[in-house]
Amino acid sequence: MIKEIFDSLPLQGPEYVLERNEDLLLTLPPHPFGGKWEADEALPVFHFDHHYEPLKFAPPRGVFEGPNLRLEWQNMNGRQPFYHRNTDAEELSFQVCGDRTLMTELGTVELRPGDFSSIPVGVAHDNFGREDVHLLIYLHGPMETTMEPAFVSEHLVPPFEGWSPANMSEATTSCLGGPHCDVSVSMAQEDLLLDAAKTRSERLEVLRPDGAPGETDWIYKTKRIWVGSTKLDSTAPRFYRRHRVADEIQCQIIGTRTLVTQRGTVTLNPGDYVSIPFGCAFGSFSDAPSQHISILTQEEAPPAAEPARFAEMNSGIRLG
Repeated sequence: MIKEIFDSLPLQGPEYVLERNEDLLLTLPPHPFGGKWEADEALPVFHFDHHYEPLKFAPPRGVFEGPNLRLEWQNMNGRQPFYHRNTDAEELSFQVCGDRTLMTELGTVELRPGDFSSIPVGVAHDNFGREDVHLLIYLHGPMETTMEPAFVSEHLVPPFEGWSPANMSEATTSCLGGPHCDVSVSMAQEDLLLDAAKTRSERLEVLRPDGAPGETDWIYKTKRIWVGSTKLDSTAPRFYRRHRVADEIQCQIIGTRTLVTQRGTVTLNPGDYVSIPFGCAFGSFSDAPSQHISILTQEEAPPAAEPARFAEMNSGIRLG
């Protein structure tokens, strides 16, 4: 027997703990009318490399994209060619590899692998990456942060070695920063943008979650979307979870993890992404240190890429 938690996150409604026969939980019964169940579809897995590759600068690549949630992957070495300002989105980022200087009107921070950061709506920002891969999450606020920052931004001019004042392009966008969504573009004096941090009291906060193995640190929360981080190892408890009202997008960051679901079983490596549909029971285990990011969402966010592979139905692998 194994435990299943049936929850209502992110609404935080009733949560039920069920005792399950694991073999039966993962067995798809025959359709009573001889047809095919809609749930008889293997979970697709998407992949974007989590190590830097020397590529010409390009816009971020979409992983999952919807009208109220976007998850993107970016690979860069150098500066992006403009400052960016959102009209409608909180812009979160997670540093996967390499270093990145994030320069904004609320100050400058140096980001290292494992750092989460968030840029409030309306704040101009630019990046200087060094063999950098990072993830971007765009969502509608208001948003709350659930932990104290590891550190905050500071007014810093020059923001990095070799910087010199220049006039830069500034693009303002709508529709969660998506392509072809610019609403205005102009030139801007960069030192004036950065010097705004001298008079503004708000600061960027950099977060480094460090929860116990098997527990998800839900770091950012809106009414309909939560963003969190989960670490696993051989000591982490094994159980199934099922969300009543939200899909769970997962991105494997560190180590290898086995994901067991009612839509199949798959071994996830760094750079693998899945979206577990609401109502589908799932659980994970790893015998070595593992970390993945989760986005719990009531907003539709279909995949923006082709699957790399699919989970294996009827694999015989069990959590218990």
